[in-house]
Amino acid sequence: MKDISIIISTYNSEAYLELVLYGYNYQTLNNFEVVIADDGSRASTKELIENFKKIAKYPIKHVWHEDNGFQKSQILNKAIVNCSCDYIIMSDGDCIPRKDFVETHHHHKEDGYFLSGGYFMLPMSISKIITKESIEKGECFDLKWLKSKGLKSSFKNNKLNSKGSKAKLLNSITPTKATWNGHNASGWKKDILTVNGFDERMQYGGQDRELGERLVNLGLKSKQIRYSAVVIHLDHPRGYKTKESINKNLKIRENTRNSKVIKTPFGIEKL
Repeated sequence: MKDISIIISTYNSEAYLELVLYGYNYQTLNNFEVVIADDGSRASTKELIENFKKIAKYPIKHVWHEDNGFQKSQILNKAIVNCSCDYIIMSDGDCIPRKDFVETHHHHKEDGYFLSGGYFMLPMSISKIITKESIEKGECFDLKWLKSKGLKSSFKNNKLNSKGSKAKLLNSITPTKATWNGHNASGWKKDILTVNGFDERMQYGGQDRELGERLVNLGLKSKQIRYSAVVIHLDHPRGYKTKESINKNLKIRENTRNSKVIKTPFGIEKL
């Protein structure tokens, strides 16, 4: 029996998904399963997953539904139901985990809390040159290697080279709130089920934050681990991002906060 379920969302992005799956092959803690939340990808994604199962060091479940536009909330809810472990990490099919990613979430998990991680966005020019080999060697998390490929200096680079007391300090002083971030967050399945998962009215723009706001309304606290649990985010176009979707979601989130909503009627169970 595995200890942790990792949900990875994807849609028609086989090249990036394969790199992400390799990232989980090199983890220092291997007692997990991966549940792929597939928002209606073409057959080639299924083929990739079936082939990768032959070399994966962890079990993989592929949860898929018909393509009906951006319906990430729906497929994530189906993935949650399919998780066999008590604890769930959520990330995306364009976020490659550093080798200590799962171990870090496992170390910090605590009843009554959810964990809030961040990401390090790579520019498109570097995203395109990441390979299985650069993941296996850890080069794509190494600042010296990344700068040799054109990465510019920035305070955000601390996300890649902060460990131990430095990471703890930066986690404590960052002005960024410890929210539920779909690319890097984790919590107990029982808590996610209690708030009824994601609100399926919500498409792109803050549906992950809204889930976290309901977890807070439930009484949970959040821990900031953005400088400890590291994923690199591969860049890509976002054609599904619309002003209408974001505005609709902002109204739902406002109601969640003002009315202290805990259990959405539009989630895993339709109430």
